[in-house]
Amino acid sequence: MTTQMAREIAEQPEAVARTLDGLRPLRGELHRLAEGTRHILFVARGSSDNACVYGRYLVETHAHRMAGLAAPSVATHYHAEVDLTDALVVCVSQSGETREIVETQEWAAGRGARTVAVTNDGTSALARGADLTLATDAGREYAVPATKTYTTQLTAMAVLATALAPDPTSLDADLARVPAQMSELVERREGVDAAAAQLAKSAETLVSGRGLLFGTALEVALKLEETCLRPVRGLSYADLRHGPIAVVDADVAAIVVAAKDGPVVGGLTEVATDLARRGATTIGIGGDAAFGAACALSVPGPDLPEMVAPLAAVVPGQLMVESLARRLGLDPDAPRGLSKVTQTDAG
Repeated sequence: MTTQMAREIAEQPEAVARTLDGLRPLRGELHRLAEGTRHILFVARGSSDNACVYGRYLVETHAHRMAGLAAPSVATHYHAEVDLTDALVVCVSQSGETREIVETQEWAAGRGARTVAVTNDGTSALARGADLTLATDAGREYAVPATKTYTTQLTAMAVLATALAPDPTSLDADLARVPAQMSELVERREGVDAAAAQLAKSAETLVSGRGLLFGTALEVALKLEETCLRPVRGLSYADLRHGPIAVVDADVAAIVVAAKDGPVVGGLTEVATDLARRGATTIGIGGDAAFGAACALSVPGPDLPEMVAPLAAVVPGQLMVESLARRLGLDPDAPRGLSKVTQTDAG
C-alpha cells in the first residue's frame, strides 16, 4: 500500500516547478524591498528552519549579503527593543498560522524591518501581515512530515537569494533542471531500501553535512526522529569533529550528505572515512566518486551543482525515512504525537 508521504514525495517535481514559475516574477519586488538593508534575518521552526539554513548559506555565498537565523523567543518572550531598520526579515511557516512566527513578524515590522513571508497559504495570517509574500505552490499536504512544502520553501529561498544577487538569472539554468533530477531520484530509488534496512538494524544514528547542504542533513535527521521515533543527531561535520565523534562506534549508522562538487565535499569524504574507521556504518547521500567509495552504502544524489543541489538532495533521505518507518511498523503519514501545525508555548 502506497503511503500518503510517498505520494507527496513523488509530487515534489511538479510542486517545485510550479513554485519556480510563480515566484520568479517577484524578484524585482524583492530586490526593491531589500534596497537599503544590510542584513537578512530568517525566522522559522522545524523543517522551515532547516530550509532557512539553506537560505542563509545561499544569501551569503551567492548574493554576498550577511544573513542569520533569528531566535523567535527574542521577540515573543523577551520583547527585545532592537533596531531592525537595516534588516530584511524573512518569516517562514508552511501553514502561515504558527502564532510564534506571526508574532515575530509583527515584532520585526514594529522595529523597522521590511518583512517577507514564505508560506504555502497566501491567505494566512503570516501572508497578510508581510510587506511581500512568497507563496509556495505545493498544494495541500496531508502527511504530517513536511516533504513538498519543505522543498518548495527551498525553492523560495533560491528565488530570494537570486533576487538579491548581482545577476538574478545566474542560477536559472540549474534551477530549471531541479524537477527532472527530483523525478529521477524518486523513480530510481537507488540504494534507498538497502540504506533503510541498515538503519533498521542500527542502535544509534547521526547525520552530518556542511555548508549549503547542512540544512539537508538537519532535515534528514528531523525526519528520522519525527517519523521513525528514533533519537538522531544532526551535526555539521566541523562540530562532529569537535568532540561528538568520540562516541562513534559499531552501533552507529552515520548518514553523510554531500553535493557532487563544492569546497566541502573533500572534508565530508574525510569524515566518512573517519566514521568508518571508528566502526560506524556510513551511508552517503550524493557526493562525488571518492565520497561514494568512502561510504559503506552509497545513495546517489542529484546531478546538480552545490548551489542548487539542496532542492533535490533531500529526496533520497525522504525516501529512506518513509521506507524505514514502514519496516518498523510505523505510519509515516501520522507520526505519534505530532500535528500539521505546531504551536510553541505562549509568550
